[in-house]
Amino acid sequence: MFGLLDASWIFYAAIGGVALIGADALYLTVHHATDHRRRVNRRLARLDGVAGREQASIQLKRARGLDASGAFILWLSWLNRLVAQSGVTGGVNRLLLAAAGCGAASAALALPYHTSYQAPLAALGGGVGLPLLALLWLRRRRRRKFTDQFAEAIDMIVRSLRAGHPVPSAIRMVARSMPDPIGSEFGFLEDEVTFGLDLESALRNLYTRVGQVDLPLFVTSVAIQTQAGGNLTEILENLGGVIRERAKMRRKIQALSAEGRFSALLLTAIPILVFAAINFLAPSYFGQHWGDPTLTKGLIACAIWAGIGNLVMLKMINFKN
Repeated sequence: MFGLLDASWIFYAAIGGVALIGADALYLTVHHATDHRRRVNRRLARLDGVAGREQASIQLKRARGLDASGAFILWLSWLNRLVAQSGVTGGVNRLLLAAAGCGAASAALALPYHTSYQAPLAALGGGVGLPLLALLWLRRRRRRKFTDQFAEAIDMIVRSLRAGHPVPSAIRMVARSMPDPIGSEFGFLEDEVTFGLDLESALRNLYTRVGQVDLPLFVTSVAIQTQAGGNLTEILENLGGVIRERAKMRRKIQALSAEGRFSALLLTAIPILVFAAINFLAPSYFGQHWGDPTLTKGLIACAIWAGIGNLVMLKMINFKN
């Protein structure tokens, strides 16, 4: 009975997921076509609805898990850094509410098994694991977008400096001309410099909010020019070329490691998909053995071996060392 119930839950959950993905795709298509030009980036959109520019900047920082000075709100610095770098704008309270909802939903899915430990474990895994995985995925996607825009932003700063504008004006041009995420991040940078923070500290705050690997080069270049002088235009022009070459190298590495990454994904997914398919088509095949400790130990051993295999394949395709 519980096997059939679980299968029906999986079926209806799949239908609901497909409907949500379709609705989201439709919304993004319409939203992008009608609203892209009006909302260049999130910071400019917020400035339209708030009377004070400083108040708008504070609201945007709080939505990213930061206080008015740009410092972390949460006492767990690694979690606060992850929230800030992922770009979520719902605030810490909404994130905690989403985590609680994921935990409750995971516990509800585990209730039909009528065991004393599976529901709490599912609640813990759903309430902690799912939000963390989502934040990691969002951070990776945001950094990739920032990397794709960074060289163009540096070129815009170089053109502005050659035209005779100071560095803050060049930063303002990037903030007002480019979309998210780089438009909003340089907007934060502009606001911090405007409201009294020195340029070097504001640039370091930018690196803290984004965490992109090429940003230290930009921060160091501007900081050295501010302290010791020099031709910042030439430095940034060379830096833009270096960033483009690094981006090309990353793409080559991704292409060379694509086979290994796909193999790891396929070898990990096949046992899970086969297990789910058998449980869906023949619930009694595994259903009569759910309470057997041997099955639990076997599943744990399989998960450990799969994790070891993924670590080995990750080491094989890791070009950093």
